[in-house]
Amino acid sequence: MNVQYPGNTLENFWMPFSANRDFKENPRLLVKAEGVYFWNHQGDRLLDTCSGLFCVPLGHGRKDIADAVANQLTHLDYAPPFQYGTPGAFELARLISDITPDDLNHVFFTNSGSEAVETAMKIALMYHRVRGQSQRQRFVGRERAYHGVNFGGISVGGMVKNREAYGLALPGVLHMRHTWLEENRNTPGQGEHGADLANDLQRFVELHGADTIAACFVEPIAGSTGILVPPKGYLERLREICDEHHILLVFDEVICGFGRLGTEFGAQAFGVTPDMMTMAKALTNGVIPMGAVAVRDGIYDTIVNQAPAGGIEFFHGYTYSAHPVACAAGITVQNIYKEEGVFQQAADLAPYFQERVFDLKDLPVTTDVRGYGLLAGIDMAPEGGFGARGFAVLKELFQEGLVCRMTADTLILSPPLVSERSHIDRMMDTIKAVLGRQ
Repeated sequence: MNVQYPGNTLENFWMPFSANRDFKENPRLLVKAEGVYFWNHQGDRLLDTCSGLFCVPLGHGRKDIADAVANQLTHLDYAPPFQYGTPGAFELARLISDITPDDLNHVFFTNSGSEAVETAMKIALMYHRVRGQSQRQRFVGRERAYHGVNFGGISVGGMVKNREAYGLALPGVLHMRHTWLEENRNTPGQGEHGADLANDLQRFVELHGADTIAACFVEPIAGSTGILVPPKGYLERLREICDEHHILLVFDEVICGFGRLGTEFGAQAFGVTPDMMTMAKALTNGVIPMGAVAVRDGIYDTIVNQAPAGGIEFFHGYTYSAHPVACAAGITVQNIYKEEGVFQQAADLAPYFQERVFDLKDLPVTTDVRGYGLLAGIDMAPEGGFGARGFAVLKELFQEGLVCRMTADTLILSPPLVSERSHIDRMMDTIKAVLGRQ
C-alpha cells in the first residue's frame, strides 16, 4: 500500500493545530483505517492510541455505520432543518435522551463540540431572559479548560495558546482555578485534595452578585489540557453552589461522553447531574461531524412556552443541524453501543489500562501521571522550550507505530473502547521504551 502523491499536493492545505512547515518536510500521512489501526502512505500499520481524536471509540471502518450512511445518502441526502424535520433527527434525539441522566430529555443538534458550547451559552442567556433575569450575562469557565475554538468557547475556555492571539474575546467571563494540585501528583483516579477549589465560584457570586451569572461551564475531566481528573467532592460542590444561586451548570461531555469513563457520560461516572450537557465526537463515531446539547426539561419548557402560538421560540440553528446523514450515523452508533455492551467493555478494560499507564510514573522523564476510565495523561519534564519535547516524542512514537495525541509536553491516551489487552500492552510497551530513551 505504498501510495504515491505528487510533491506539490501538500502546499495548499493549511493544517489545523499543526506545525505546517515541519509536517510538510516529513509528512505523517494516514491513508487507511480499520479496527484499532491506521496505515500510513508507506504501508506501515500504526496503533490508534487516541481514538482518532477521542471520537472513534468503536474503531475504524465499521461496515454497519458505512452502510447506514450510504443508504441515507441515496434516500434523503439533505433536508432543511428550519421549519422542517426528518424522522432520523427525532429518533436520534430519543436515543440520546435514553442515556442522559435524570430529566435531560431535550436535544438540540449542532455540527461540532464548539458549536454545542456556543448553543449552550445562548440557551442559558435565553432561559434567564424569559425568566425575567436578563441581567444574568456572565459566564464562568475554568483555567486549562477546552470548550472549542469559536469565540464563546475560547472565552469560557482557559487554554492560553488558544486565547492569547485573539484579543479580549467575550466580555464578562470569569475563570475558576484549574484542579491540578501538587498534592495529587501520580494519584490514580480522583485526588483527595482540591474540593475547595470549587469555592472559586462562590467567590465570584460574592464579588459580582449571583444574579449576574448565567452559567458555569466545566468538563467533568478536563481533557485536551492533559486529563485533569476532578478531586473528590469538587463537582458535587459546584452543583451545590449553582443550585443555591440559580446558576446553570453545564458539563462539556465532548470527550467524557459515550462510554469513555465506563458510563454513559461523565455525569453518571461522578454522580453529578448538570443542567445542560454538550457532546460531539463519539456521537457518530467520528464518521460524520455532529454535536448536540442535552437540556433539562424545565429549561426547554421555560423557553418554548413563553413564545406566542406559531412563533419561533429560539432564534438559533445551523444549516446542517440534524443533518440526515449525520443522524443515520448517530442512530447506528447508539444502537451499537447498546447492543454490543460497549460501555461495559470500556469499564472492564479500564482497570488494566490504568495499571499499565501508572507503570510509567517512575520513568525519569515522567513528572506526573493521571487517569480515569480509558483516559490518561502523562506529563514529561520540558526540554528545549514549550512543547518541544512533546512534539519530538510524538514524532518518535509515530516512527515506532503509534498515532498519539500530545498537548505541549503531555501525552494523552484515549484508546478505542473496543481495544483488547494486547493492544494496551503494545501501546504501553512502546511508550515506555520511547520515554525511557528521553
